[in-house]
Amino acid sequence: MKKKFLALLMCGIMATVSLAGCSSNGGSNGEAPKSDLQVGMVTDAGTIDDKSFNQGTWEGILRAGKELGVQTNYLKPAGTTEADYLKEISNLYDTGYKFIVTPGFKFETAIYKAQDKYKDANFVILDGAPADENGNYSVADNTVAIYFAEHQSGFLAGVAAAVELKEGALGFIGGMEIPAVQKFNWGFQQGVAYANANLGTNMTIEESNVVYQGSFDNVPAGQQLAAQMFDKGVKAIFCAAGGVGVGSIKEAVERSSQGKEAWIIGVDTDQYAEGFYDKDNTKSCILTSAVKRIDNASFDMVKSQLDGTFPGGQTLTFDITNDGVGIPVENPNLSEETVKTVADVAQQMKDGKITVADNNDGSLIK
Repeated sequence: MKKKFLALLMCGIMATVSLAGCSSNGGSNGEAPKSDLQVGMVTDAGTIDDKSFNQGTWEGILRAGKELGVQTNYLKPAGTTEADYLKEISNLYDTGYKFIVTPGFKFETAIYKAQDKYKDANFVILDGAPADENGNYSVADNTVAIYFAEHQSGFLAGVAAAVELKEGALGFIGGMEIPAVQKFNWGFQQGVAYANANLGTNMTIEESNVVYQGSFDNVPAGQQLAAQMFDKGVKAIFCAAGGVGVGSIKEAVERSSQGKEAWIIGVDTDQYAEGFYDKDNTKSCILTSAVKRIDNASFDMVKSQLDGTFPGGQTLTFDITNDGVGIPVENPNLSEETVKTVADVAQQMKDGKITVADNNDGSLIK
C-alpha cells in the first residue's frame, strides 16, 4: 500500500490548484483509459493513507480506475472548512472531474451548495447527507448520501474481542464525538455485554477507559492515550479515530515487540498489516477490525454511474444485511472457535434474531 501511495505522490502537480492530488488514467503500461469518466475525491482531515476513512474511500476509487478504466484524482484541502472543501470541489470540476466522492459529515454543507451549483456533476457523500447551515437536509437528484451501520460492526468486534480474550479490561478511543464514532463505541459495548451474558466471557469496560480525543489527526495524542490505558491493565483498545488510532497502534506495536500484551481493534478497514511488530511481518497487534466497506461503497457508486443506475436523490445504508459492515474475512489473531462464534452471531443479526441499538441502550456504560 505504501508503495502505491509513494508512486501516486510522484504524479504531476495540477497547475490550477494550490494543493494537488494524484491522478491516474485507469490504464496500465500506457494504455488508453477504458472510460472517459473522471472520478475525483476531496479528502477529509488526515491523509490519503490514514489507514481509515480517507484511505478506504480512495482504495475503492483506485479499484474503479483499475477495473472500470475511469480516470482518478484526489485533492487534499488546506483546511477543513466549508470554503476549503468547496475550493477543491471547484478545482476538480474545472479540470473535468464531474463525479466527486467526499468522505465524512464535514462535507455536508459543502455538498449542499455544490450539488446546486454544479448540476451536471454527480456527488457521493459518505457518512453524511447534504445540509444547509441550519441542518436542513436535502439530497438532490445528482447526489447520493451513504451511511453505515457502525454499531453492527462494533458489536461483532466486541463479541470477537470478548470471546477471544475471555476476561479482563477493554478500552475505546474515539476521534471526534460524532454519531458514526459514537455508534462504533455503543455497538462495541453492546457486543461485549452480549458475550458476557450469553457466551461465558467476563470482560469489563470502565468509564475512564472510554475517551474521545477530539480530532482525527493527532497521532501523538493517540499514542499517549493508548499508553495510559495499557498501563492501567487494559488488554485491548478499540480505536475509531483515524490518525489518532494510528498513534494507538504505534504504542501497541512497541509494547508487543517487547513481549507485552497490547491489542488494538482496528476500524473502517482491515488494519491487520498496520500492526506488524516483528521483522518478518508475521505477528500483528491487531486483534481484529470493525470494518465498514467504504471501498465497496465508493466503487459501487462509480460502477452505477457507468451502468446508468446512479441512485441520485437517495440515502443508502450499508449494513449487515448487505455485507456492508462486519469484521475481516481473515482474522489471524482469532481462534477458529472465535471466528465461528462471530459468524453465528452475524447470521443471527441478519436473521433479525439479534438487534443492535444505534444508541447506548444495552451498553456497559450509560
